[in-house]
Amino acid sequence: MSEVVVLPELPSMTAAFWRGVLPKPPRPAAVTDKEFLVSAHRQDLDALARYTRVCGFTLRDAVPSTWLHVLTFPLHVQLLADPATTVALAGIVHVSNRIRLHRAVLLSEQLEIRCGIGNLRPHRRGALLDLTGRIHVGDDLVWEGVSTYLVRGAEAPGEPAKTAGTPGTVLSIPQARWHLPADLGRRYRDVSGDPNPIHTSLLAAKAFGFPRPIIHGMWTHARVLAALENRLPPAYEVEVQFTKPILLPSTVGFAAHPRKNGWDAAVTGRDGAKPHLLAEITY
Repeated sequence: MSEVVVLPELPSMTAAFWRGVLPKPPRPAAVTDKEFLVSAHRQDLDALARYTRVCGFTLRDAVPSTWLHVLTFPLHVQLLADPATTVALAGIVHVSNRIRLHRAVLLSEQLEIRCGIGNLRPHRRGALLDLTGRIHVGDDLVWEGVSTYLVRGAEAPGEPAKTAGTPGTVLSIPQARWHLPADLGRRYRDVSGDPNPIHTSLLAAKAFGFPRPIIHGMWTHARVLAALENRLPPAYEVEVQFTKPILLPSTVGFAAHPRKNGWDAAVTGRDGAKPHLLAEITY
């Protein structure tokens, strides 16, 4: 059984983030069995309005599904910074994300937010782990999310699974091009709270092998859903693969193709040749 740690409110990420990036003694990869729970979160209109502006959504009563991910992220950072989690936060790579929105969630609704970590498993380049989130309104489960991260160089028991098929594999000439300015990482940090300096600092980006800062994968994820928000029903599932980081500043392409019960979408280089993000939306 997991230990459920009840917090009075969503915690600040800064202190936990810097605890999490500190080097940890060499030990086999392991994660805490704790879950973190905030039982009565009230959403903030001003914070949501800033988030929608940066990501391209329309401000409305029903909140974006990726906004609900943002609310889980402080608890994810706490789980990664927990002493029982032996992998360091620095250098882990967000490789995929899955969100299931069971129904429209309103800004006025009070949320119970519960997050956990687990499913540590081998990968050909290290180990994978899942950070999970579940949001309830009263007794109703309204949102679920799974963020999968690659821990490079870590070891986990077992054999790596065969590579699954990638969602959203239909690429084409972009239907739109988005210009991502140099300060977009700072602007998304300010609305999401994510303090990782590889998105805002040239020195930090170079320390991890990038010539320039990179935009957050969850901004790109959100921007795809914003482009389709008037075509999506109140309930859907979206799975994305983050295939290549996007340097800032950049111009990228976007394409989306309807299919039965959903959409395939991609964010690519400006010519459409190489994908940065592949998405599959199902309803």
